Amino acid sequence: RISRNTFSPKPASATGSPTRADASRLQMEPVMHLSDHLALENVALDLPSMSKHKLLLQLAERASTRTGVEAGVIAKALSARESLGSTGIGRGVAIPHALVAGLPKSFAMVARLARPIDFEAVDDVPVDVVVLLLSPGTGQNLNVLSLFARQLRDDATVNAIRAARSAEEVFLLLTRP
Repeated sequence: RISRNTFSPKPASATGSPTRADASRLQMEPVMHLSDHLALENVALDLPSMSKHKLLLQLAERASTRTGVEAGVIAKALSARESLGSTGIGRGVAIPHALVAGLPKSFAMVARLARPIDFEAVDDVPVDVVVLLLSPGTGQNLNVLSLFARQLRDDATVNAIRAARSAEEVFLLLTRP
């Protein structure tokens, strides 16, 4: 015979409220912000690009100058990730991302394209807002990816990026608390 409690988690205390140990554990977990991974100088507006392949090469070159990792290594990692499936998440947004050995921490770059390009996105809508995310593979990569994805699923945020007049405006929009 199976008890009802077998499949339900036990409360943290007899009252069902979090214990002090739960509270202190939660307080010790650092809060992650996009500003920890995105710098103002890594925001590019009206970037010209003719294709997905050329855009990934452009982003790899730009990331290389900022990270010190060879552009070819970055481009190869991005290409390998894209071969698994497009990182075009829909509504004109793409988040190409890859694990890159040699990075001291996650690196992000935001680009608003001069013209939308085909990115083989899930909804077939051409992409004009791109967030490049490179991670060293330390386990935080999915957390950072999720932070950006959460911001970019908001239509108002994406429309504000499209309407922004400066890189600083985009940076502040994405890094606001």
